Amino acid sequence: MRDVLSDLLAVWRAGGIAGVGTVVRTSASAPRLAGAVMVVAPDGTVSGSVSGGCVEGALYELAVEVAATGRPVLQRYGISDDDAFEVGLTCGGVLDIFVEPVSPATFGELAAVAADIEEHRPVAVATVIAHPEPAWIGRRLVVRPHGAAGTLGSARADAAVADDARGLLAAGRSAVLTYGPDGQRRGEGMEVFVAAHAPRPRMLVFGAIDFAAAVARQGAFLGYRVTVCDARPVFATAARFPGVDEVVVDWPHRYLAGQVAAGTIDAQTVICVLTHDPKFDIPVLEIALRLPELAYVGAMGSRRTHADRLDRLRAAGLTEAEVDRLHSPIGLDLGGRTPEETAVSVAAEIIAARWGGGGRPLAQTDGPIHAE
Repeated sequence: MRDVLSDLLAVWRAGGIAGVGTVVRTSASAPRLAGAVMVVAPDGTVSGSVSGGCVEGALYELAVEVAATGRPVLQRYGISDDDAFEVGLTCGGVLDIFVEPVSPATFGELAAVAADIEEHRPVAVATVIAHPEPAWIGRRLVVRPHGAAGTLGSARADAAVADDARGLLAAGRSAVLTYGPDGQRRGEGMEVFVAAHAPRPRMLVFGAIDFAAAVARQGAFLGYRVTVCDARPVFATAARFPGVDEVVVDWPHRYLAGQVAAGTIDAQTVICVLTHDPKFDIPVLEIALRLPELAYVGAMGSRRTHADRLDRLRAAGLTEAEVDRLHSPIGLDLGGRTPEETAVSVAAEIIAARWGGGGRPLAQTDGPIHAE
C-alpha cells in the first residue's frame, strides 16, 4: 500500500475513481504477499504490482470494469484455472485479489489513513470481501490502537473485527478473518481482509563508514526506517548519507540505550554494527545482544576481529545464548568486495534471518520457491 499511496491519493483528492486490486490471500508459490496493491487511475495509468507481472494484464481490465460499475469483486487467479496460461500465473501459485472502486465516496477515511502511515502511526483497514448480503461487500472499518472509524454494517461485527484487527496490527500482519454474517465468531459467511499498516521496521546502522552508506541504502530499499549513528561528527553527516531517515551524532551504546528506554526498539528492529572498533562495538553489542527480542544483530570485521569480539563479549558477562545471536562476520558469502556488494550480502542475510531462508542457490533446492 505504501508504494502506491501517493498516486492513489492524487486520484482521490481530484474526486476521481480508481480501480484498486489488493492481494488478500495467497497459497503455494504465489509471488507476492497479502497486502500487495495495484492501482488503475481514471486516465489508465498503473501503480504498483500484485504478482510481479503474472496477472497484471487481466487485473487491469477487471479494475477498469470495477471502477466503471462501482461493484467490487473477489477474483482468484491460479494454475488450476482454465485460463491459467492466458492469465499468466504459471508458477503454480494462487492469488485471491479483491478489486474495488476507491473514491471519496467509497473511502472517506483514505486521507486520514495515509497520514497515519506517513507519520508511522499504526492503523489497520478492515474490508468485507465476501458476505451473503452483497451490500456488505466493500464496507470497511479503520482500526487504530485506541479507536475505530466507519462501520461494516452492525455494532456486533464492528466490535469483533476491531478487536481482532488490533491483534493483527500489534503483530504487523495482514490476513483474512472469517465470521458469521453478523460478526459471530463461531460461524462463516463473512470474510474480512485486515490490512495492517504497522510502522516501518527500524534499521540502526552504527559506524558512519563507506560500507554503512551502502548498507543504509539497501535498508531503505527494503523498506526499513534507517538511522545511522556515529560518535564522530565529521563522519556522521546528512550529506554523506542521503536518503536515510536520520543521522545521529552520539556514542552508539548511549544512543541505543536511549532508544530502548523510549520504547522504539522492538522485535522487527535490525542492528548492524560496522565500526569494527572495540571501543564502539563492544558496549553497543552488550546492550543489543541482551535485549529479549530483535530481528537481527550483525557486526562487521575479519575473522580475527570476530574472535577477539567474542572473547570481549564473554568477558563482559554475556551468556553463550546471547553471543550466539550475533551474526558475525556480517553477511552471506557472496564473494563480494565493494561496499555495495558487501551491502547486498548483509541485506541477503537479514532477509534469510527474517524468513528462515538457507541462502543456497534455488537451483540446488526443491519444493516451493516462496515458502508459505
